[in-house]
Amino acid sequence: MTARLRHYVCGSTAHDVGAMFRGASRGVREFPSGVFLYDARDGRRVLFDTGYATGIWNTGWRGAVYRRLLPPTVSDADDVAVRLASDGVDPASVTHVVLSHLHPDHVGGVRRFPDAEFVLSAGQERTLAAPRLREGVLTGLLPEWFATAEKTVLDDPQLREVLVGGVTLHAHDLLGDGSYLVVDLPGHADGHLGALVEHSVLLAGDAAWGSDLIDASSRLRALPRAIQHDADRYSATATMLGHLAAAGIRVVCSHDPLGGKDLLG
Repeated sequence: MTARLRHYVCGSTAHDVGAMFRGASRGVREFPSGVFLYDARDGRRVLFDTGYATGIWNTGWRGAVYRRLLPPTVSDADDVAVRLASDGVDPASVTHVVLSHLHPDHVGGVRRFPDAEFVLSAGQERTLAAPRLREGVLTGLLPEWFATAEKTVLDDPQLREVLVGGVTLHAHDLLGDGSYLVVDLPGHADGHLGALVEHSVLLAGDAAWGSDLIDASSRLRALPRAIQHDADRYSATATMLGHLAAAGIRVVCSHDPLGGKDLLG
């Protein structure tokens, strides 16, 4: 079986880029919420993030504040399970779900995968235990069963150093064959994760707003800088992404507008 990595759009939001970065031209840009499915050679399927939740959000005033500041555009067709099924993929066949972090545009479809093993970080576990408004986590988007779902929680002892294109990454070999490395990409959120797939494509989550905005990450304006978990580490991670891209690794951010579904080959 040939390995495959596919991209799906599960909702979007829009922002004025000039209001986010110093020196950027003003103009509203759409940012799709990307979800990425890896079909391994042995039949296992790994989903990276789950997009926005469709329907009514039972998230109280916190959700109302979030939707006012970061208004999502989501239709029923944007549901991750619908996107997968329309591409011939049974959502129940997903064996693992890697969460880059816990913001609403990444966890909205968690409810569609009750039988999957979830992969998250110790930082994400800390956030779930005591979420603060500044962290933008809406626990009401997570199903009740998530607390007892099968999970792999990654902490420093489970991450080993891997040299990729002259850059040292801290990674966990999820499938045991080196094909899917879950990597530490700190800064945007506590315990933010990415994934290096087939040593050729780095799924960077929200480590940058877009692959074309990596260099702008150090020029965040005051408000977007303030909502980063660690703005200095966010900037350092963006610099690392730039080095990986220069070394030939394709860096794909969650909000990149990608022209096609297939990302390998």
